[in-house]
Amino acid sequence: MFTIDAHLDLSMNALEWNRDLTQPVATINAREQGQNDKPDRGKATVSLPSLREGDVGLVVATQIARYVAPDNPLPGWHSPAQAWAQTQGQLAWYKAMEDAGEMVQIRDLDGLEKHLSLWKCDLPNEDKPIGYILSLEGADSIVDLSYLEKAYDYGLRALGPAHYGPGRYAQGTDATGFMGKKGQELLKEMERLNIVLDATHLCDDSFWEAMEHFNGHVWASHNNCRALVDHNRQFSDEQIKALIERGAVIGGALDAWMMVSGWVRGKSTPLETGCNLEILLDHLDHICQLAGNADHIGIGTDLDGAFGKEQCPYDLETISDLQKIPKLLGKRGYSNIDIEKVMYGNWLRFLRKAWS
Repeated sequence: MFTIDAHLDLSMNALEWNRDLTQPVATINAREQGQNDKPDRGKATVSLPSLREGDVGLVVATQIARYVAPDNPLPGWHSPAQAWAQTQGQLAWYKAMEDAGEMVQIRDLDGLEKHLSLWKCDLPNEDKPIGYILSLEGADSIVDLSYLEKAYDYGLRALGPAHYGPGRYAQGTDATGFMGKKGQELLKEMERLNIVLDATHLCDDSFWEAMEHFNGHVWASHNNCRALVDHNRQFSDEQIKALIERGAVIGGALDAWMMVSGWVRGKSTPLETGCNLEILLDHLDHICQLAGNADHIGIGTDLDGAFGKEQCPYDLETISDLQKIPKLLGKRGYSNIDIEKVMYGNWLRFLRKAWS
C-alpha cells in the first residue's frame, strides 16, 4: 500500500552520520561495523531503497540545526548564522539527490498530484523518485524573519518552531515557557506564506500560545500520547483534542522511549519492554477514541532520528516493514477505508486542503 511518512531526518543522516542513503540498509550497516561514535552505528533502518521497498513514496524530510546559548548544554551551533549554513548544506544534499533522480521535491498541489500519478503507474518502484516535502525542525536557523521567505522560495513548506530545549522562537521538549513576541511574529509570517505549523516538540506553554496566535494549517508530524507514556514530549489529551479541532493529523512515532513507559536509554531493549508495532497502534487508537474517527492519525516514524534498531519496534528491521501495519490495523477492526487513511489518506487530505 502506498505510504506517507511525515517525519524523516534524511539530510541529517547523510551529512552528520555520513550515510550514503542511496545504498541498501544492509550496506550502510555493514560499513559502520566497529564504529561507536553514535549509539545507532550499524543499526540503521532507513535508506532510499528501503523506502521504495516499503512503498513509502512520499515523506516529509527535515532540515535541522540548533542554536545553543553559552549556558545551553545541548549540542548545537554557536550562532544562528552557523545554524543557517548547516541547513543550507542539508538542502544541497536534497538537491544532489534530485539531480541524481533519487528524490523529487513536492511544494504545491500540482507537484503532489503528478507525483501520486507516477507512483500509481506500472513502473517498478526502483525507477521512481522518493517525493519529499521540506520541513524545518526547530526555527533557530531562521536568522531573522526575512530568511523565512528565502526558505519558502527554495521549498520549505512546514516548520516546527522548537526542538529540544530552549529555542530562539519557542521552547521545546524538556523546556518551559512561552514563545513571546519574536515567536508570535514568526507564526504571523508562517501564516502569510502558508507554511504548515508542526506542533511537535512545543512545550505546553508554547503549544497553547501557538494555537492562540496561529490561524493557518497545523499538524503534528511525529508525536505520541501522554496518557500512555507520561512525558512532556508527548501530547496530553487536551492538546490532542485541540489539534483535532484544528483539523490536524498526528503522525505516530516509532522511537521506543516514546512508545513504552519506563524506557532507559542505553539499557532498555525493545524486546524486554515489549515494544512492537502493536504499541504504535495503541497510541493511534487512543487518538481515534478522542476524535471519534480515524481522520486524524497517520505515520511519522522518526526512524532515523538519532536512533536505530536498538530503540525501535523489535518487529521492524527496516522502514519497509511499515507494510505490516495494514494487516495489524485490520486485525483491530479498522476498515479498508480507515487503513488507507492511516497509511496515506489523511496526510493527502490535509495537504490538498492546505495547498488548494
